[in-house]
Amino acid sequence: MKLTSRGHAAKLDLQMTSMIDVVFLLLIFFLVTSSFQKTERELDPAVKVERRAGARTTDLAPTVVDVARGAGGEFVYRLGGRELTSVGELTQVLVQFENKSDGAFVRAADQAPYAMAAGAIQACKEAHFSPVSYVPTEGTP
Repeated sequence: MKLTSRGHAAKLDLQMTSMIDVVFLLLIFFLVTSSFQKTERELDPAVKVERRAGARTTDLAPTVVDVARGAGGEFVYRLGGRELTSVGELTQVLVQFENKSDGAFVRAADQAPYAMAAGAIQACKEAHFSPVSYVPTEGTP
């Protein structure tokens, strides 16, 4: 490609102002559209899996609080075989558990009131369970 014009060598002058504008616009575009949040695969799961075969740190089963319909048709907190009607009762029972570092699971049916599911999560937090996981279920557990 010949950059001279008609026999005499003319100095080629490139305008860089528009080039710099385009570069800055692209830089701003990529900064605005990029995401600085952790992706889901980088987040720590609430459920820990023991990698060594046959090694268990505790013989206790994880704590599972179900928000389900009781015998009378109203929603209750079901913890094992016990049915509790208030958050205070649930907290008192959960405080007595030993395996707080294993975490707790709160399972609630779709029809369960939001306040009861939130109350169960708060009761687990007040009893110092870490972590507390919420598991929605279809139907009644």
